[in-house]
Amino acid sequence: MQKRCLNNNVVIFPYTYNFFTSLIRHSIDTKSSLTLQITQTLILKSGFPILTIGTKLLDGFLKCGCIVHARNLFDELPHKHIVAWNSIIAEYMRRKRYKQGLEIYRNMISDGVYPDEYTFSSVFKAFSHVGNQREGWRAHGLSVVLGLEVSNVFVGSALVDMYSKFGKMRDARLVAERVEDKDVVLYTTLIVGYSQCGEDGQALRVFGEMIGEGIQANEYTFASVFISCGNVDEIRTGELIHGLSIKSGFESAVNSQTSLLTMYSRFRNVDGSLRIFKDIANPNQVTWTALIVGLAQNGKEEVALTKFRQMIRDSVIPNSFTLSGVLRACSSLAMLEEGNQVHTIIIKFGLNTDRYSGAALIDLYGKCGSTEMARLVFESLSEIDVISINTMIYCYAQNGFGHEAIELFNRIKSLGLYPNDVTFLSVLLACNNAGLVEEGCKYFSSIKDHHNIELTNEHYACMVDLLGRCGRLEEAEDILKQVKYPDIVLWRTLLSSCRKHGNVDMAERILTKVQELTSCDEGTHILLSNLYASKGKWSQVVKMKSSIREMAFKKNPAMSWVDVDREVHTFMAGDWSHPNSAEILETLEILIEKVRNLGYIPDTTFVLQDLDEERKAKSLYYHSEKLAIAFSLWKTNGKPTPIRILKNLRVCGDCHNWIKLVSKAVGRGIIVRDAKRFHHFKNGSCSCGDYW
Repeated sequence: MQKRCLNNNVVIFPYTYNFFTSLIRHSIDTKSSLTLQITQTLILKSGFPILTIGTKLLDGFLKCGCIVHARNLFDELPHKHIVAWNSIIAEYMRRKRYKQGLEIYRNMISDGVYPDEYTFSSVFKAFSHVGNQREGWRAHGLSVVLGLEVSNVFVGSALVDMYSKFGKMRDARLVAERVEDKDVVLYTTLIVGYSQCGEDGQALRVFGEMIGEGIQANEYTFASVFISCGNVDEIRTGELIHGLSIKSGFESAVNSQTSLLTMYSRFRNVDGSLRIFKDIANPNQVTWTALIVGLAQNGKEEVALTKFRQMIRDSVIPNSFTLSGVLRACSSLAMLEEGNQVHTIIIKFGLNTDRYSGAALIDLYGKCGSTEMARLVFESLSEIDVISINTMIYCYAQNGFGHEAIELFNRIKSLGLYPNDVTFLSVLLACNNAGLVEEGCKYFSSIKDHHNIELTNEHYACMVDLLGRCGRLEEAEDILKQVKYPDIVLWRTLLSSCRKHGNVDMAERILTKVQELTSCDEGTHILLSNLYASKGKWSQVVKMKSSIREMAFKKNPAMSWVDVDREVHTFMAGDWSHPNSAEILETLEILIEKVRNLGYIPDTTFVLQDLDEERKAKSLYYHSEKLAIAFSLWKTNGKPTPIRILKNLRVCGDCHNWIKLVSKAVGRGIIVRDAKRFHHFKNGSCSCGDYW
């Protein structure tokens, strides 16, 4: 106890250990860094031993978030206790300042202080984050020498996590097996590691071992195994684990419920995922995102957009992954207006330079036929990566801008990036859609020069289509013969070219090849039937259709969609169930008369039925894209904006010619996205140059 004189009065200051610790506790409770600094000054001026109180004061600075004061105090401590070392290291890790934390750890080793389980649990995490495997191995060796690897499950779990993040699952498994008293944290860490490394089957096996050992899973365990079940499509296993989670009392845990929702989405069980979402009391951003992305991936785009609006109404802020899912839904339905509104939200939340949002926006505008907007988004990205380049090249490819796609492909190396298999596939598609045969052959050959890229069936299919469409069928067949294991899609691609050029002999050879793989491929039989029909071989058509009926095939009907006033309208050929059918028919008759005056003659070779010419011509008038265009023109009468149509199959030659003339007759642009590419119709011509 010390005495001080103030104005001749003797004042006693009780500078004891308890006095200072009470000041530190008060500072922590009130989050007052100023009081801590005053306390530190008082300690120094009073001559109170800093060794006695230094660790407490350091803890106070850390809990008040004063890392600079804490580090200065730490450096001034003459003899540091292990608690002080661990505290400062852990704080750096918490702040994700891993390099500074590891610097402290190295100083600790240099000072001859042995780390304990708390030290190792922090530094193993840091080694994985900075990718320092060598030093991580050395620290592992030290933990073995100190007897902490086997005896301490805390250290064992940290080691398993480190090796998992290095992708060394064999080492992670060996560590886990050596730990004496395994607990749920250790098993969960191993399960998460397998799942993140793409070894979902192993993750499920470890989960089975854990349950067999009588260790009860927690919500994080369930969250991870649900994802693994979804990844490997283990529906029955997923349902059993779902039942176990309910039995274990984790039915309402948000983490496991979100993963459960994702699992059912990957099982394509949309009703199941919606039911789970409904039971979540307060869904957070991650849960909303999982639902919206799952709906968009499972063809429930309109439901995804409805849920997104509900999310915004509930004041839950979306992230880049949410908005990417929403944009995917908009692009699938070619809903440009809705996509523009999402773009505005992206700008509002400052995500317009984010690479995930950027790639999704490029994809949206590309699939809505707005190539110029896609290019503007691409050029505004603060960071260009291979994904954004691939998306932009694919956008050019879909819209027939082959030369622009090639120009961007040639810029990749100057940007310090390297093309991958998707890049080459996109540029081959661009050459295909633009009829750039020699350029496509050059890029196909150059893939072999990139030793890290393997030719896939998709690359071969693109080349077969490129050569086949321009009539080089024998060369296309030679390319196909280079494939070690050609699949049905490859043979069907060549068959489509046979249909285009009327090569019946080759088509029949292809049918034999397909039948060696499977006896019941719907697409092959339909293509061959259409080829026979185009050649007038009606007896063969009857035979093929008989085979199709015997195999219980059901041909997908041609359908077209159009988005008007943020509402999607669907049309099928000859279907008059739309509530505005009368107006559609009236508009269609006016359009037919206008294009006749411009020289339109129905091309009945595209009617693959044995009908008289008059009935063939009439059937052509009611194709789904013609109905969709007639409805759009009636609904948007007087508006100068382009009409955007989405079709599930390729547009036929008759409709292609008809739409060209309609665009000239009505003076409006018409953009059609079919199963293959975009067609931009304007003033009587198409961007494809009649090559599709």
